[in-house]
Amino acid sequence: MPLITIMALFLIIGSVAALFSSETIREGARGVGPQANLLIPGLNPYLPIWEGWVALVVTIIVHEAGHGIIARVYGVKVESTGLVLFLGIPIGAFVNIERDELNRISTKQKSSILTAGPMTNIVLAAISLFVILLITSTLVITKPMDPALYGVVVTNVNQGSLAESIGLDKGTTIQQIQNNQIRNPVELNDNLNANLGKLVTIGIINEDGVKSIKQATLPPQREPGKGILGVSITPVADPKEVLDRYNSMIYTSPLGLLAPPTFVQGMVPYSDFMADKYTSPIFGSYYTIPASLFFWLWFINFNVAIFNALPIGPLDGGQLYNTLIDKKTQNKKGIIKHASKILTYGMVIVVVLSIALPYILK
Repeated sequence: MPLITIMALFLIIGSVAALFSSETIREGARGVGPQANLLIPGLNPYLPIWEGWVALVVTIIVHEAGHGIIARVYGVKVESTGLVLFLGIPIGAFVNIERDELNRISTKQKSSILTAGPMTNIVLAAISLFVILLITSTLVITKPMDPALYGVVVTNVNQGSLAESIGLDKGTTIQQIQNNQIRNPVELNDNLNANLGKLVTIGIINEDGVKSIKQATLPPQREPGKGILGVSITPVADPKEVLDRYNSMIYTSPLGLLAPPTFVQGMVPYSDFMADKYTSPIFGSYYTIPASLFFWLWFINFNVAIFNALPIGPLDGGQLYNTLIDKKTQNKKGIIKHASKILTYGMVIVVVLSIALPYILK
């Protein structure tokens, strides 16, 4: 549990520090909205419905089964187990262990039972990640990059946006703003900001390779939390570079493998944007189905594990650390007597900051 907790603290405190130091990161967080922090398909805009629900239900069942199985190993009575249904849809699972049963066992046994949930999630996450990399290691390129192609590709157009009004479609490549070449999102952002309030020309190529020019009058100022054109974009990607980089991430930047394919489409070989550029000798062109499912199993299991390991009262980590702290401070006086509550409240504040900072520091 302490190892998983350290990982969780590293990620969440690093997230808060990044939000404090970077307006760009805060703006990006505002753009995706607070619902992007919820692991609930249908509410989180980046969680696909069927893969998301399958992965979430499996994650919860595995988590609760871990607690229940280790409880039985130690002879602790499990009162009941079951699924939580909402409108007939399984949204959770539970293992009900009597509190008196937990109180009578040793701290080591209680630690094992509480750790079993997050640990089983970590194991399943690791297996899922291994399967993903196994699939991507089989991919071969079917559509090499055109050396003459450059720019940023529109992956989504927001309803009611400026981009929609001038006819920018998903799959369009933006190559120029006012005859200035655009090769990455930073250059697009800089050129748009330099021309606020002006009528600009936008050089584009559609999905059929036809070049054209669009004209648009940019807003006089940028609204906080909103893009100027109202689009999601990704750089034009070389399929070979994307595949090589993704397969090497496990050694170079493993946390990058947590980036959802629905969010960084140009960086993930099994995303909708990159899917037609590869095939697999094992799965053919349908390789994206198992790859996507195992990604969400990896992503949701990992996040559920580290969140449950946080030292917050009701969570698995909170129950374990509060037990240890209360044993050490039960005869103490003053503020030390309330150490477990202070730890819980302090950690809750950090979690709330990780969600609220983009809206507090505008």
